[in-house]
Amino acid sequence: MVGVSDLPRRAVTRSAKLASLPIGFAGRTALGMGKRTFGRPAEAVAMEIQTRTAEQLFKVLGELKGGAMKLGQMLSIFEAALPPEIAGPYRATLTKLQEAAPPLPASTVHRVLEEFLGADWRDYFESFDDEPAAAASIGQVHRAVWHDGRAVAVKVQYPGAGKALISDFNQLARLGRLFGVLMPGLDVKSMLAELKERVAEELDYTIEAESQTLFRNAYLDDPDFYVPEVIAQSGDILISEWMDGTALSKIISEGDQETRDHAALLYCRFLLSGPKRSGMLHGDPHPGNFRLLDDGRLGVLDFGAVDRIPGGFQKRLGLLLRIGTMADIDEVEDALRREDFIREGVEVDAESLQAFLAPITEPFVTETFKFNREWLRDMAAKVTDLRPSNVVRQLNLPPEYVIIHRVLSAGTGVLCQLDCEIPARAESLKWVPGFADDEDGELISG
Repeated sequence: MVGVSDLPRRAVTRSAKLASLPIGFAGRTALGMGKRTFGRPAEAVAMEIQTRTAEQLFKVLGELKGGAMKLGQMLSIFEAALPPEIAGPYRATLTKLQEAAPPLPASTVHRVLEEFLGADWRDYFESFDDEPAAAASIGQVHRAVWHDGRAVAVKVQYPGAGKALISDFNQLARLGRLFGVLMPGLDVKSMLAELKERVAEELDYTIEAESQTLFRNAYLDDPDFYVPEVIAQSGDILISEWMDGTALSKIISEGDQETRDHAALLYCRFLLSGPKRSGMLHGDPHPGNFRLLDDGRLGVLDFGAVDRIPGGFQKRLGLLLRIGTMADIDEVEDALRREDFIREGVEVDAESLQAFLAPITEPFVTETFKFNREWLRDMAAKVTDLRPSNVVRQLNLPPEYVIIHRVLSAGTGVLCQLDCEIPARAESLKWVPGFADDEDGELISG
């Protein structure tokens, strides 16, 4: 929750913080060369440099508010590559910033409403609650009653938040070498360019209104899901139907097993079915964006982060979801190279790759799978191993998979928080083109 008063007022302050990152990296690299000269093992020195680089990277991102905080949240791929002693304090910093930042003053909200709805903006509403019902890094939501009596959610973007966010991206785009220390197999420049483009879309409420309407039409009258109707949109204002219900975060903390399993199945089904039904993937699977309604349906909010996925690409995605089920590791490696997950010239150990993929793809192999925090910790331990020999560090994340990775990793984390048992494989077989043979539904290996 970041108010406009929290955004650093001088661009030079933000730039100075970001500029400190490569300088610190250069110093650590020089120090590492000295330690190798005195006989320290190369792998131990490299790991120390990577760890300290990660610590500084996330410390700076955590201190920068507004746009940079949003960026820090989006760069979860790097957080996932860190051991808990580093990632933990980083997450704590972000949480503190969100909880401590005050909302926009009512007078500022009124100015934004007047700018985009006109001086007579109050005529659109029977009532408007000046206290925000929810807030995030670039905007906040107010409850109101539309002039026809419908309860509505009024989403207001913070003035200046968009410029701050794009400015931070431009700064970080120059730090590719720094990120490359954490994952040398990664094409960081292309990934950051893709993230910047996606964030620019997320700032545009016109695009969000269109995406929400497309999702609503795709799931209209669906027995499992509900998407609120867009009522109006103008500039940095988006007005939708108000939706009550129990937040997924509350079900995580208080729900019984039956409720958690039910919510988890619908959550998984929505994320997997989106591309096939609407041509899009909901790109922000945060628990706060989902509500379990009284009639048992899952309500879905926030369509600012959306990935458009054409049919041909959906089949390629299906291939990647099933690669861990292939018995022949050479086929697995070939598939990863075709999609540029292993870049040209990068060598990986086949056995290490197979050992890494097998448990991660287990939910797509067994009839039902028990998602829980213990399994997630085991998976995280494989990813957070910073030793240069870790095969994960040799893998790339192609730009077209940036949002997909974000959804799969964050969505899996939510399922583990729900401590649920669901038939994820059956949902994949039904909703993901290319995951199964069209004739008999069996997993295929080529």
